[in-house]
Amino acid sequence: MTNLKLTVRAIVFSLLIPGTVGGLIPHLLSSSYPYTIDLGSLRYSGIVLIGVGLIFYLASLLRFVIEGRGTPAIWFTRKLRSVIGEEPTSLVTHGIYLYSRNPMYLGVLSVVAGTGVLRQSPVVMTYAVFLFVAFHCVVVFIEEPHLRKKFGASYESYLVKVSRWFGKRPERGVLS
Repeated sequence: MTNLKLTVRAIVFSLLIPGTVGGLIPHLLSSSYPYTIDLGSLRYSGIVLIGVGLIFYLASLLRFVIEGRGTPAIWFTRKLRSVIGEEPTSLVTHGIYLYSRNPMYLGVLSVVAGTGVLRQSPVVMTYAVFLFVAFHCVVVFIEEPHLRKKFGASYESYLVKVSRWFGKRPERGVLS
Protein backbone atom coordinates (compact mmCIF):
# COMPACT_ATOMS: atom_id res chain seq x y z
CA MET A 1 0.00 0.00 0.00
CA THR A 2 1.33 3.42 -0.89
CA ASN A 3 2.28 5.99 1.73
CA LEU A 4 -0.40 8.34 0.39
CA LYS A 5 -3.14 5.72 0.74
CA LEU A 6 -1.93 4.84 4.26
CA THR A 7 -1.81 8.50 5.22
CA VAL A 8 -5.35 9.17 3.96
CA ARG A 9 -6.68 6.13 5.82
CA ALA A 10 -4.82 7.16 8.99
CA ILE A 11 -6.40 10.62 8.77
CA VAL A 12 -9.87 9.13 8.23
CA PHE A 13 -9.32 6.81 11.21
CA SER A 14 -8.16 9.75 13.33
CA LEU A 15 -11.20 11.83 12.51
CA LEU A 16 -13.65 8.97 13.06
CA ILE A 17 -12.32 7.29 16.19
CA PRO A 18 -10.05 9.56 18.27
CA GLY A 19 -11.80 12.62 16.83
CA THR A 20 -15.08 11.36 18.23
CA VAL A 21 -13.73 9.97 21.53
CA GLY A 22 -11.30 12.81 22.22
CA GLY A 23 -13.02 15.76 20.59
CA LEU A 24 -16.72 15.42 19.85
CA ILE A 25 -17.78 13.58 23.02
CA PRO A 26 -15.96 15.96 25.42
CA HIS A 27 -17.48 18.91 23.54
CA LEU A 28 -20.98 17.43 23.76
CA LEU A 29 -20.52 16.57 27.44
CA SER A 30 -19.32 20.04 28.42
CA SER A 31 -22.11 21.64 26.37
CA SER A 32 -24.83 19.35 27.74
CA TYR A 33 -23.65 19.59 31.35
CA PRO A 34 -22.45 23.19 31.69
CA TYR A 35 -21.70 22.91 35.42
CA THR A 36 -18.13 24.08 36.00
CA ILE A 37 -15.64 24.28 38.83
CA ASP A 38 -13.50 27.39 39.14
CA LEU A 39 -9.89 26.45 38.53
CA GLY A 40 -8.77 30.03 38.08
CA SER A 41 -5.73 30.46 35.90
CA LEU A 42 -4.89 26.78 36.45
CA ARG A 43 -7.46 26.05 33.76
CA TYR A 44 -4.93 27.19 31.14
CA SER A 45 -2.74 24.19 31.98
CA GLY A 46 -5.37 22.34 29.94
CA ILE A 47 -3.81 23.89 26.84
CA VAL A 48 -0.50 22.21 27.71
CA LEU A 49 -2.25 18.85 28.25
CA ILE A 50 -4.04 19.17 24.91
CA GLY A 51 -0.77 20.08 23.16
CA VAL A 52 1.11 17.16 24.72
CA GLY A 53 -1.76 14.83 23.81
CA LEU A 54 -1.74 15.96 20.19
CA ILE A 55 2.03 15.48 19.99
CA PHE A 56 1.76 11.96 21.46
CA TYR A 57 -1.05 11.06 19.11
CA LEU A 58 0.60 12.43 15.98
CA ALA A 59 3.99 10.91 16.84
CA SER A 60 2.42 7.49 17.31
CA LEU A 61 0.29 7.84 14.18
CA LEU A 62 3.40 8.61 12.12
CA ARG A 63 5.15 5.56 13.59
CA PHE A 64 2.22 3.33 12.62
CA VAL A 65 2.28 4.60 9.04
CA ILE A 66 6.06 4.72 8.55
CA GLU A 67 7.38 1.84 10.67
CA GLY A 68 4.33 -0.40 10.92
CA ARG A 69 3.09 0.15 7.36
CA GLY A 70 -0.48 0.34 8.69
CA THR A 71 -2.98 2.52 10.46
CA PRO A 72 -4.21 2.54 14.07
CA ALA A 73 -7.10 0.28 13.05
CA ILE A 74 -7.37 -2.55 15.51
CA TRP A 75 -7.76 -6.13 14.37
CA PHE A 76 -11.49 -6.26 15.11
CA THR A 77 -12.24 -3.36 12.73
CA ARG A 78 -11.43 -5.47 9.66
CA LYS A 79 -14.85 -4.81 8.13
CA LEU A 80 -13.91 -1.12 7.92
CA ARG A 81 -10.43 -1.64 6.46
CA SER A 82 -11.33 -0.11 3.09
CA VAL A 83 -11.99 3.16 4.93
CA ILE A 84 -9.63 3.19 7.92
CA GLY A 85 -6.94 0.77 6.77
CA GLU A 86 -5.45 -2.20 8.55
CA GLU A 87 -3.34 -2.62 11.64
CA PRO A 88 0.44 -2.42 11.23
CA THR A 89 2.08 -5.43 9.62
CA SER A 90 5.17 -5.11 11.81
CA LEU A 91 5.62 -4.37 15.50
CA VAL A 92 6.12 -0.66 16.13
CA THR A 93 8.85 -0.18 18.76
CA HIS A 94 10.73 3.02 17.88
CA GLY A 95 10.20 6.73 18.37
CA ILE A 96 7.66 7.41 21.09
CA TYR A 97 7.08 3.65 21.36
CA LEU A 98 10.45 3.41 23.13
CA TYR A 99 8.79 5.07 26.15
CA SER A 100 5.21 3.78 26.05
CA ARG A 101 3.55 0.77 24.49
CA ASN A 102 0.35 2.83 24.20
CA PRO A 103 1.21 6.47 23.46
CA MET A 104 -1.81 6.87 21.19
CA TYR A 105 -4.17 6.12 24.07
CA LEU A 106 -2.13 8.44 26.30
CA GLY A 107 -2.44 11.17 23.70
CA VAL A 108 -6.22 10.87 23.52
CA LEU A 109 -6.45 10.78 27.33
CA SER A 110 -4.29 13.88 27.63
CA VAL A 111 -6.46 15.75 25.13
CA VAL A 112 -9.64 14.76 26.99
CA ALA A 113 -8.18 15.64 30.41
CA GLY A 114 -6.86 18.92 29.01
CA THR A 115 -10.26 19.75 27.58
CA GLY A 116 -11.85 19.04 30.96
CA VAL A 117 -9.36 21.29 32.73
CA LEU A 118 -9.57 24.08 30.14
CA ARG A 119 -13.36 24.05 30.16
CA GLN A 120 -13.36 23.54 33.95
CA SER A 121 -15.77 20.67 33.37
CA PRO A 122 -16.00 17.97 36.05
CA VAL A 123 -18.10 15.89 33.65
CA VAL A 124 -15.31 15.83 31.05
CA MET A 125 -12.70 15.15 33.76
CA THR A 126 -14.82 12.19 34.93
CA TYR A 127 -15.10 11.03 31.33
CA ALA A 128 -11.27 11.07 31.14
CA VAL A 129 -11.10 8.73 34.14
CA PHE A 130 -13.73 6.46 32.56
CA LEU A 131 -11.72 6.45 29.31
CA PHE A 132 -8.55 5.46 31.11
CA VAL A 133 -10.30 2.47 32.71
CA ALA A 134 -11.85 1.50 29.35
CA PHE A 135 -8.53 1.89 27.49
CA HIS A 136 -6.72 -0.13 30.16
CA CYS A 137 -9.23 -2.97 29.84
CA VAL A 138 -9.00 -2.94 26.03
CA VAL A 139 -5.20 -3.02 26.17
CA VAL A 140 -4.95 -5.76 28.81
CA PHE A 141 -7.76 -8.04 27.70
CA ILE A 142 -7.89 -7.53 23.91
CA GLU A 143 -4.82 -5.88 22.41
CA GLU A 144 -2.00 -7.48 24.39
CA PRO A 145 -3.25 -11.06 23.85
CA HIS A 146 -3.71 -10.30 20.14
CA LEU A 147 -0.21 -8.82 19.82
CA ARG A 148 1.32 -11.75 21.74
CA LYS A 149 -0.27 -14.13 19.26
CA LYS A 150 0.63 -12.03 16.20
CA PHE A 151 4.23 -11.06 17.03
CA GLY A 152 5.29 -13.77 19.52
CA ALA A 153 8.78 -13.49 21.00
CA SER A 154 9.47 -10.03 19.61
CA TYR A 155 6.40 -8.68 21.43
CA GLU A 156 7.34 -10.53 24.63
CA SER A 157 10.79 -8.91 24.46
CA TYR A 158 9.18 -5.49 23.94
CA LEU A 159 6.90 -6.05 26.98
CA VAL A 160 9.97 -6.49 29.17
CA LYS A 161 11.63 -3.29 27.92
CA VAL A 162 8.80 -0.74 27.76
CA SER A 163 6.05 0.05 30.23
CA ARG A 164 2.41 -0.35 29.26
CA TRP A 165 1.70 3.31 29.93
CA PHE A 166 4.88 5.34 30.28
CA GLY A 167 8.58 4.90 30.89
CA LYS A 168 11.29 2.47 29.95
CA ARG A 169 11.65 -0.44 32.29
CA PRO A 170 15.03 -0.83 33.97
CA GLU A 171 17.08 -3.68 32.58
CA ARG A 172 17.18 -6.67 34.89
CA GLY A 173 20.37 -7.07 36.84
CA VAL A 174 21.44 -3.46 36.30
CA LEU A 175 21.77 -1.33 39.41
CA SER A 176 21.26 2.40 39.12
